[in-house]
Amino acid sequence: MNSKSPKNKLKQKDYINISDLTFEQALSSLEEIVEELDGGDIDLEKAIKAYEKGALLRDYCKKMLAEAQERIDKIEIKDNGNYSIKPMDDIKD
Repeated sequence: MNSKSPKNKLKQKDYINISDLTFEQALSSLEEIVEELDGGDIDLEKAIKAYEKGALLRDYCKKMLAEAQERIDKIEIKDNGNYSIKPMDDIKD
């Protein structure tokens, strides 16, 4: 069996705590799960576990994106040299 198959990747990553992952790592793991499930060459129990982990990864990625959006600010420099920071929601084009 090829050591680079999605089955092996998923098996190796099952032990990882999702909250320790970066957004990019979580997204990559989610993509691997989707590929594995799309391949259809997985037994039912493994498919269920992969789906459950994928749902957790999806929720984690959504949470991280929402947190990142909250942190995006616009810095405005005033004529006197002072500046203010406005959340993106307050910015009008």
